[in-house]
Amino acid sequence: MNTTFDILVIVLSCLLALFLILSIITVALVLKLVAALRRVAAKGEQLIDSAEEIGDTLKRNAGAVGILRLLLKFVASMNKTRKD
Repeated sequence: MNTTFDILVIVLSCLLALFLILSIITVALVLKLVAALRRVAAKGEQLIDSAEEIGDTLKRNAGAVGILRLLLKFVASMNKTRKD
């Protein structure tokens, strides 16, 4: 009975050690994955901020572009009437 108990303790100790090693490896990989996901989220936030800035810039300059386009059409029509 003592030999059976010793064998059982050895087998369970080996399985526990294996489980502990696999758990440590899994936790390390999950932490790396979380860090990578945080970096991706930060890049996404930067991209969204850049897109918002571009949209704001276009919104502010839309009136100026319309006026510039109107001015160019006026100049083109004046050049056309001078040629005629």
